[in-house]
Amino acid sequence: MERVCGICSNIHTLTLCQAMEGLTGQTPPPRAQYIRVIMAELERLHSHVLWAGIASKLMGFKTMFMTCFEIREKIMDVLAAISGNRVNYSMNRIGGVNRDIDDPAAILAMIEQLEGEMMKTVIPIFTTSSTARSRCAGIGVLTEEKAISCGVVGPTARASGLGQDLRRAAPYAAYAELDFEVPVEKAGDVRARLFVRALEIIESCKILRQALTKLPPGEINSGEEKFKFVTGTATSRVEAPRGEVMYSVSWKEGSRNPNRVHVRTPTFANMPAVRWMVMGARLADTPLIQASIDPCYSCTDR
Repeated sequence: MERVCGICSNIHTLTLCQAMEGLTGQTPPPRAQYIRVIMAELERLHSHVLWAGIASKLMGFKTMFMTCFEIREKIMDVLAAISGNRVNYSMNRIGGVNRDIDDPAAILAMIEQLEGEMMKTVIPIFTTSSTARSRCAGIGVLTEEKAISCGVVGPTARASGLGQDLRRAAPYAAYAELDFEVPVEKAGDVRARLFVRALEIIESCKILRQALTKLPPGEINSGEEKFKFVTGTATSRVEAPRGEVMYSVSWKEGSRNPNRVHVRTPTFANMPAVRWMVMGARLADTPLIQASIDPCYSCTDR
């Protein structure tokens, strides 16, 4: 399942493992829960900065595109420092994680450097730039009422006034022990979706600082290699960078493999809303409007 999506590979294995832990009665140790949060927020940073670069290119803001991709490389360096990999991290396992964070202070220093660069360039430019304002304000509007009726999730929903975030509404891993805000905008246009992601970058850095500082001692997994699965179906929901990912895993006791694994991705939920966003828009604005939901066709296709 890690190969469902190259950008959200960690999120997919996390969601799968949480569902399978429900079928085996496993509870990951506290240290593993914090490491899961750290990986999830680094992946959120990577996804949002990558999206910012693509949005910049669609606006014709090529200098900003290169700046975002330079920062993206540095985020991938942090992920590689923890996992040894830049894309598929192989961090999650049933009952915990595969790798420890041996030097949290070094990772924290890398995060603080990244935060300084993003606060100096990405955030101010996207929130104050006349280019971003002229290309994004007032286009691709999705009202709160339409957002509810379409069932959109993630930053797309929060940009239309819906303050839904599973990290706060249904905490998993160690999110219940961390302090952070859920950015919400009311305008529902492309600029609002830009704002929400920019503010979420700040919140992700805040979460990472807390998680790395509070990282508890102890084991990183249950230590078991073989698991006994019970008959039944378990579900798991996680707040991916694009919104809610849901896994449903069905198992029959004694079987070597699950009977069914169903995946519901955020792009699957958000894509139908694009038809309402593009109504009345200029043809030249439609690529940016579609990109504003940060679509991932690979994980929608599964």
